Amino acid sequence: MQGKSLEALRAQWTNLFKLEPGPSISRDVLIRGLAWKLQEAMFGGISKTAARRMAQLSAELIDHGAIKPAQANAFKPGTRLVREWQGRVHEVVITEGGFIWSGSTYSSLSQVARLITGTRWSGPRFFGLKEGGGRAELPPNPVPPTGRTKVSGKALAGLPL
Repeated sequence: MQGKSLEALRAQWTNLFKLEPGPSISRDVLIRGLAWKLQEAMFGGISKTAARRMAQLSAELIDHGAIKPAQANAFKPGTRLVREWQGRVHEVVITEGGFIWSGSTYSSLSQVARLITGTRWSGPRFFGLKEGGGRAELPPNPVPPTGRTKVSGKALAGLPL
């Protein structure tokens, strides 16, 4: 495609997309769009599920002017959350039945955060999974836990055991 003239690229665009490219579309954008369309034809496009989800997100953006972030608690069982607090590294494993910390199972991440800190915390906020307006900032304290993972005051989510 690099060797084709701008007119040839515009003609190929019209043929593949069934509409004329805008007059201000650059050569680079034409090439990228054509490459994507050819790959889609060769390997298949997005799934119906992905197309449906994009339509939902688009409608939400149009209706509300913003898209709500996905739920933070949508982690698979086996996900490890690591958090340093006052010089000690705490590791929580997400299971189907709750959260394992220090050999015991808890039904909520906030219970674990409360036990670690001695005060009421939002568990997802404490482990860095959720942002919140006006929350107290957790002090960063990079303490590497026994050579496995570098911890920088936020949770390291999604790491397999």
